[in-house]
Amino acid sequence: MKPKVVFVCQECGCQAPKWMGRCTECGAWNSLVEERVGEPAPAAAGGTTNRYSQLGASGSAKLYAEVNLADAVRLSTGIDEFDRVLGGGVVPGSLVLLGGEPGIGKSTLLLQAAAHFAREVGPVLYASGEESEHQIKSRGDRLGIGDTPLYLLSETCIERILEEIARLKPSLVIVDSVQTVFSIKFQSAPGSIGQVREAATQFLFAAKGQNIPTVLVGHITKDGSLAGPKVLEHVVDTVLYFEGERHHSHRVVRAVKNRFGAASELGVFEMTGTGLRPVANPSKLFLSERATGTPGSAVLCCVEGSRPLLVEVQALVSVSTYGNARRMAIGFDQNRVSLLLAVLEKRAGLSLAGDDVYVNIAGGMSIEEPAADLSIVAAVASSVRNRSLAASTAMFGEVGLSGEIRGIPQAGLRIREAAQMGFTRVVMPASNIDPGESVSGGCELVGVRTVGEALDQLLT
Repeated sequence: MKPKVVFVCQECGCQAPKWMGRCTECGAWNSLVEERVGEPAPAAAGGTTNRYSQLGASGSAKLYAEVNLADAVRLSTGIDEFDRVLGGGVVPGSLVLLGGEPGIGKSTLLLQAAAHFAREVGPVLYASGEESEHQIKSRGDRLGIGDTPLYLLSETCIERILEEIARLKPSLVIVDSVQTVFSIKFQSAPGSIGQVREAATQFLFAAKGQNIPTVLVGHITKDGSLAGPKVLEHVVDTVLYFEGERHHSHRVVRAVKNRFGAASELGVFEMTGTGLRPVANPSKLFLSERATGTPGSAVLCCVEGSRPLLVEVQALVSVSTYGNARRMAIGFDQNRVSLLLAVLEKRAGLSLAGDDVYVNIAGGMSIEEPAADLSIVAAVASSVRNRSLAASTAMFGEVGLSGEIRGIPQAGLRIREAAQMGFTRVVMPASNIDPGESVSGGCELVGVRTVGEALDQLLT
């Protein structure tokens, strides 16, 4: 019997005879995936006919107290910043998804990690559907990779890749990329929703069933999200984003999901001629070209994951030429900037309605936490009044709509980082200062409760 092809909505289960961009029942976009009805599943070992049953090979449940964590010791990739983002190293049997812009350095980073892993832990299988073995070897020679048990496979068929995994039994598997591989069980093209879902599921079974850590490289769409169905991010254990500006040498690896560590962890790298080099002191890198004595520049103490960072926030306010004031932000939410400008007008008396306002996080960093509010307010006010902030002053704090400065978490971590970088004064929310403590680590702590108080302390 010839199998019948249907397209099933992953949100409501509605079936359609052909693919549509939007489900006619629930209205979900890109939720229809290809499935076959009436196709007999290939027989597996042991007489079972369910090809998804290999994940449940353990059979019986274990008592919580009897689970031995020694069997899941983290393995180092040899790159400290990469290990930090992963939560301390690679967990055996984990499935990691790494996404990023084309040419950002995903393959370079993984090839460096694979070479160290092969030298220190065991053989590594690097399967690429985008490059030949000669192309990978050419990059490896540039990176200085020597003679290691690193196996290269130029293949796009999932079944053949799984055969090589079963034959080699590697200690690490890298697939570059999940959008280029396909399964012979489907007639759709590689990169389609059905193919990506099948690839992720098969590699999940291989990783969990054979206890082999697996890293999948993922493409991203023009809006910055990972290409393919959302189930791809749900299936994997860890989702990493490789970020960075093409015209800057540094790159950032950010964890947005991690079942074995803290989410929102950050790793900073510098792109060199010999590959990616970990940056041990990112604050020094981001502040290296900061110009002192310039209006519109403020230093922010932010925290990404468990790592404190000092970055420069720049603002430029100029009279609007065309009558309609422009608001532009790079590295920060533009809607949040508009909100802060409204607070400055209402609570601090600054007139910005007829001015163009530009805000930039120097160095290509992207900041999302509300602790950056105070630095943006200070930078804008400094540019409006054309008065520079003290070069030895750093700041952090959330600004509310009534002009109050709200407390934020991990204040001590931010203060210590500012002290280590040579700053002698920190302007911060008054609620974050312990009673009786005005100096910490050589830094004078200045607590403020409103935007007006903060600007008085910063611009006097």
